[in-house]
Amino acid sequence: MTHVLTIELPEQVYETLLRTANRQGQRPEAVAVQWLATASESQIDDPFEQFIGAFSSNVADWADQHDEYIGQGLVTQLRESEETYHGES
Repeated sequence: MTHVLTIELPEQVYETLLRTANRQGQRPEAVAVQWLATASESQIDDPFEQFIGAFSSNVADWADQHDEYIGQGLVTQLRESEETYHGES
């Protein structure tokens, strides 16, 4: 099922959409649908959503970048674990 949506865009947003569509050889409407679909996918089933705004932090972009920060933390833990396993310090 599809729906028709009519929106007004600021000039700068439309120009970016148009340039992107031209580079991809697509219509601006198709690119806009892709952008909206991508944005909506990032909102689905985020297990950390319930914690957004639950505590204060010195990290201003935590709510938007938490996956990146968690990934960085996991990489650090993995490296430390490998160093311990291989006897490095």
